[in-house]
Amino acid sequence: MKRKRLDYNSPVILTFFFLSLAVLVLDRVTSGWVTANLCSVYRSPIGPFFVVRLFGHVLGHAGVEHFMGNMLLLLVVGPPLEEKYGSRPLLAGIALTALVSGLLQCACFPSTALLGASGIVFMLIMLSSLAGMRSGYLPVTLILVAVLYLGQEVYSILFIKDNVANFMHLVGGICGTGFGFAMLGRHSFS
Repeated sequence: MKRKRLDYNSPVILTFFFLSLAVLVLDRVTSGWVTANLCSVYRSPIGPFFVVRLFGHVLGHAGVEHFMGNMLLLLVVGPPLEEKYGSRPLLAGIALTALVSGLLQCACFPSTALLGASGIVFMLIMLSSLAGMRSGYLPVTLILVAVLYLGQEVYSILFIKDNVANFMHLVGGICGTGFGFAMLGRHSFS
């Protein structure tokens, strides 16, 4: 009987997971310095860490529960998308979503810090609803996910006061939808 070997089957998603885990551990070791200075984005004078924060905020999490909620969805939804679209395009989609949400956070909510992979997770969720799309057809799954997802996020924005960045969830969903439509011309959909 052949021995099974471990397969780093989804390099972008797995690396994202391990970087986020490392940030969580380092944040504990440094009493919050890593998250405050490298892995949360907020309006600040342009300095040596500003660009790092624009992208790095998606790796920081407020605690273990926040980390687990995001990472479980990332690990379920991400690998099939990385297999379908490829590692480089998916990494570009993640980086673009991080940049857009970071810039919008600085512009729209300058006194509030943003951290966490929720925008990336919602980008992947919307992208997955487009995975079976064929040219000339609009998947019903996209419509249902968009209505349910957008409805839940808009409701949360209007009626629930918590520390969840629902606006950035919407941004992630919009980025995922845009990425999916952009990829339509590059891949054959079945």
